[in-house]
Formats: sequence, structure tokens, C-alpha cells
Amino acid sequence: MRQGGCSCGAVRFTLRGEPLRVGICHCTECRKATGAVAMGYADWPSRAFTVTGEVRTHRGRSFCPVCGSRLFHPAEGEGVVEILLGALDDAPGDLRPTREGWIIRREPWLAPVAGAGQFDRDPA
Repeated sequence: MRQGGCSCGAVRFTLRGEPLRVGICHCTECRKATGAVAMGYADWPSRAFTVTGEVRTHRGRSFCPVCGSRLFHPAEGEGVVEILLGALDDAPGDLRPTREGWIIRREPWLAPVAGAGQFDRDPA
């Protein structure tokens, strides 16, 4: 079981089991939304995810309305929730990315993740 939440503690979530996939996205939207050069994420089945506290969602991205921390993206209709790895309480070192998307926008000083599938745009 893994736990995570926002920086102020108003929103908490729990994840059971292992993720379906782990990846890194370099697309412009993820960069702008996170303020980072890439976004690390892991997809869990929605049934393995529980959240407590008030969450607001804008353009499909859920965040804490108190501190503004970005947390996850509910993927409606797919039965999947995409968790931002930085929202986990413990460093996710055991969750090795298996895919890296939008590598055409990856910074030249960032090396590819060894062993991860490399995709010019969204992973297939």
C-alpha cells in the first residue's frame, strides 16, 4: 500500500497493489501543469485508489483547493487514475519508468531512462 497527498495535508490518498504502468512525460502540457521539465506518473486501477478531503478538478487535473498541489488525473471511462509521483509520501524509487513520452521535447541534457520505451509523442 502506498499513500500520498498534498503539501498542506488537506487531501490524502491511498493506493493498493502495484501500478499498471509507470512513465515520464515531456509534453508541453505536462511541463506547464507541473512547472517541471518532465512529469513522472504511475497509473493505478481506479478501484485501488481512495481519496479523502476536498479535491477540485480543472481540465481533468485534480488538485488541493487549499494549497494548490497537483495530485492526480482521473481517467474517466478507462477505470484508471494517473498519480503524479511527486505526490507520494515516500520517494518512488522502486517504481521504475517503463515508458517515456514526448521525447521530442525532452531536454538535451536529460538522458533517456534506461530500459524504458521511447516515444516521440504519446506512448502507444
